[in-house]
Amino acid sequence: DDLVYLKELYTSIEEILPTLNLGYDGIRYYANSVIKSDIFQLNQRSLEDQYLHVIAFIAHQYYRLQDNLADVLLSVMRSYQNSSMREHRDSCYENRKQKDKTFKSSLKAFSNKIFNIFSEIYEIIEDTTLTDTDKVRRIKKLLGFPNAIAEESEQLENSLEQRSKDEKSYFDVLEDHSLRLQSRVTPIVKALDFQGEISSTALMEAITYFKEKDGVITKTAPLDFLDNEQRKAVFVKGEFRISLYKVFLFIHIASALKSGTLNLKHSYKYRSLDDYMISKERWRKEKEMLLTKASLTDLANPSTLLDALDKKLHHQYQEINQLYLEGNNLYLKVNKNGDFTINTPKKEENSDSELLQSLFPDQPVALTEVLSTVNRHTKFLEEFQHWQQRYAKNKTTDKTLYAGIIGKGCAIGTPKIARISSEISENNLNNVINWYFSLDNVQAANDRIIKLMDSMELPDIYRKSKDSLHTASDGQKYTVRTDSLNANYSFKYFGKEQGVSAYTFIDERNFLWHSLVFSAAERESAYVIDGLMHNDVVRSDIHSTDTHGYSEAIFAITHLLGFSYAPRIKNLKKQILYTFKSRKKNIKKEWGIAPSKYINKDIIEETWDDVLRLVTTIKLKEYTASEIFRRLNSYSKQHALYKGLKAFGQIIKSQFILRYLSEVELRQAIEKQLNKVELANRFSRAVAVGDPRGFTQGEKEEQEIAESCNRLIKNAIICWNYIYLSDKTVRLKKQPEQQQVLLSSIATHSPISWAHVNLLGEYDFSDKRLKDSFKLKAPKLIA
Repeated sequence: DDLVYLKELYTSIEEILPTLNLGYDGIRYYANSVIKSDIFQLNQRSLEDQYLHVIAFIAHQYYRLQDNLADVLLSVMRSYQNSSMREHRDSCYENRKQKDKTFKSSLKAFSNKIFNIFSEIYEIIEDTTLTDTDKVRRIKKLLGFPNAIAEESEQLENSLEQRSKDEKSYFDVLEDHSLRLQSRVTPIVKALDFQGEISSTALMEAITYFKEKDGVITKTAPLDFLDNEQRKAVFVKGEFRISLYKVFLFIHIASALKSGTLNLKHSYKYRSLDDYMISKERWRKEKEMLLTKASLTDLANPSTLLDALDKKLHHQYQEINQLYLEGNNLYLKVNKNGDFTINTPKKEENSDSELLQSLFPDQPVALTEVLSTVNRHTKFLEEFQHWQQRYAKNKTTDKTLYAGIIGKGCAIGTPKIARISSEISENNLNNVINWYFSLDNVQAANDRIIKLMDSMELPDIYRKSKDSLHTASDGQKYTVRTDSLNANYSFKYFGKEQGVSAYTFIDERNFLWHSLVFSAAERESAYVIDGLMHNDVVRSDIHSTDTHGYSEAIFAITHLLGFSYAPRIKNLKKQILYTFKSRKKNIKKEWGIAPSKYINKDIIEETWDDVLRLVTTIKLKEYTASEIFRRLNSYSKQHALYKGLKAFGQIIKSQFILRYLSEVELRQAIEKQLNKVELANRFSRAVAVGDPRGFTQGEKEEQEIAESCNRLIKNAIICWNYIYLSDKTVRLKKQPEQQQVLLSSIATHSPISWAHVNLLGEYDFSDKRLKDSFKLKAPKLIA
């Protein structure tokens, strides 16, 4: 209903939007100003300014509501199909048990009759008192029984056939539960503005018919979008199964929307893939300039690049096999079947080092003091600017900003932090959070702290090499305590509740330089590049994730962006190794590590121009990688660009696996870096004292603001630790031996330490607080 109402408003402004040329970010900005404002604040603006804000607000809500309804449609269809499959499977299982029982009983009776006949025939043959003629006559008479046996056999077959007919097909189950589905999905399908690719012409025809008939369809409905089995199923003995037809239509719409053959005209999330990339027309006109700006001119010629990769990959195969055959790779074992196992010895650490925690003060340090001290050195609170500065008459106080950060970051909540804090007004705190706590502001505040730590000498003690920086990322699951379209159900992680993934990035120096929150159903790999491209303070050279962050397309993109991607892949021995067809004759029989498939060089060269356009879009930050990959991943089955990226990624993946098997130091570095991000995840839950396992926010942006506040507190504690430890080392400057012992202890233990920080506040045991402020009377006792 809201969308129908908004559509009338949107139609009146649709022609104005291209002239305003706000872009999607501009529309979001002005719309959010409306959302944050009260009516009287909007009325204070000039008439032109009011119109601009209201136009953006209508467009934003129209796009957002289309996306939300599309999300609901996909969620409902996924749930409906899963429940129908479960019911059909359970029905088949129960039916099969009964069928097996009947079949065994009938077969036993049938077998007994056959056995009795053969026994009697044997007795006749062995009877010496009978002549051969008598024997033949008696056997013929006895064999008159097969007619009865045939009848019983036929009855058995008919019984089994009837039971098979009684067994519901999957289509029958779909049809049985379609009415509830129709009531949920029909209004959404009628309200959404679909836009189809050429391949979805038949489906668009069916959607148009469905809308024109207002969902009241007949057997004249278009059938071309259905497959042969579905077409047969909708007609039974000449009768048109309307409910089943609608189910098929909804299933095809959901599938096409996910695969990108069906898009939404007005949307943030479900537009055509090309809408998320530099336009083809602009690319054609400005290609050379854009490649230069993105520092990608060396990649313009795919043939030159592929030839270089061909030589390098073949050299790696030769090198790893030579090392193995000579017995110089002690941790690699290859069996007769060609399967390999690889061991990684644990890296030895200095056992004489004291625990780092002992270096910190015995007296607990208040979290407010930590934030205040770090702010004094970084001025990170300056990043908390009013959403629209010219309308901000009174600048907020530092105390209120600290309260907001702790309320959100520690998952205590705004009302509660205001109630339990002195000198904090709840109304004022709500107003400050509304206008000052944007995602950009909180992220910029984090970057300020990262920048200070980056300028310090002590954090470099954790770097393996001054010339490269190793980073890692990983996600952890959180339950969402309210309704949220950004959350998904997962019994494995949340039981009967729904949840999200909070994805954290960390570098060798323990800087928590970015974080994201997304649906638990989404693959983490799409978000890896977002973090790598986040800022210029932390420039990753090699990045590690676990298996969930890995895909061949990510190998391709990271390589083209200039990052070395080094994931920890589960069941590495099951990964396929590739080589170029040109090396077919160079593969040796004695090789223990050999490729099993060839690179599709043709598809890489055919799609290279689009691959460059995609990488340039990400490099110039015109769209985020997650926005592009969310759409591209759903295209994967048929989209040529995805196939080209995947084929190129297979080269880079093969190179990485060969390097991983050859270099024990690389494997140890990956393990060490992933251990750091796991420690950071434990740190997240320790900071979130109010609710360590859940979000109370439903909106994605609000969840990310809360996560960024949590990260801000963690970075502030790490920064405080570095400042404190740096001060200790400076004081020991005249005692070089003790200073070296201290530095050695710091180097072998993590600065992610929080036991000395009081995250829970303080309890007041003064006489005033111990008194009964409510003067409660003793309760009456029941006799």
